[in-house]
Amino acid sequence: MPRRRNPLVCQYIENLSSAALEKYADIIRGIVGRRHGVYALYRRERLYYVGLATNLRNRLNAHLKDRHKGLWDRFSVYLTIDHSHLKELESLAIRIAQPKGNKQRGKFARSENLTRTLRRRLREQQKAEWFKLIGREIDLIETDDDEPRAKRRGRKRGGKTPVLAGYISKAMTLRAKYKKVIYKARVRKNGTIRVGKKVVNSPSLAAVAVVGRPVNGWGFWTYERAPGQWVRLREIRRR
Repeated sequence: MPRRRNPLVCQYIENLSSAALEKYADIIRGIVGRRHGVYALYRRERLYYVGLATNLRNRLNAHLKDRHKGLWDRFSVYLTIDHSHLKELESLAIRIAQPKGNKQRGKFARSENLTRTLRRRLREQQKAEWFKLIGREIDLIETDDDEPRAKRRGRKRGGKTPVLAGYISKAMTLRAKYKKVIYKARVRKNGTIRVGKKVVNSPSLAAVAVVGRPVNGWGFWTYERAPGQWVRLREIRRR
C-alpha cells in the first residue's frame, strides 16, 4: 500500500475581512494561533501582498499598523505542517502574481534558471541553420544585450582554435570523477587542455582521453568557480 504523504497545506481560511482581526481577535487567535504558513492580503478583491510567517497571528496584526495599513481589506491564510519549503512557496506565489505590495521579487535558493539553457540551444540550432545556408561553420556568441551575433571561427596553424579560448583569460584546473577515481586536466592560457600526456582542443576530447569513448566534456568536467565551489564546466558559458 503506498505511503500517504503529509499535505503541504493542512488548513486554510480564505477571503476574510480585515475587520475580523480586531472584532473577533479571540476566535481567530484560537484557530490560527502561532502556527506558520503563507498569507495573502487583498485590496478590493485584487491581490496586494504575499508573505510567510512562523507566527501568522502576530504578522497579520502587524500589517494593520505598518506600511500596509489601510492598503488591504481582506486576507487569506494557508497553514502548513512542514515549513521546509515555506520560503519557496512564498517566492513562487510572488513570482506568479507579482503583487504591488511586495518590494522584492521571490527568490529560489537551489533552482536552475533554464532561460540560459534555452538561449544556448537556440544558438546551437541557429548555428546549424547557418551552416546549411552558407556552407561553413560559425560560432553564435552572446553580446551584452543577449542578442546572438555570428562570428567566423578563427583558425590557427595546425587546426581549430581551442574551444575554451573564448571563455578563459588564465590557466585553470579541471576535475572529474569517473569510476570512483578523481581525474584532473590543466587548461592552458591559450585554451588547450593537457590531460595526462595529451594536449587537446576541446573538453569533450579531454573527456575521451579519460573515458575512452565519446563523452560530453561540458558535463563531464568541473571547474572551481569560487574557492571550494566546483561546478560543471558548462556553467562557464553562462558567465
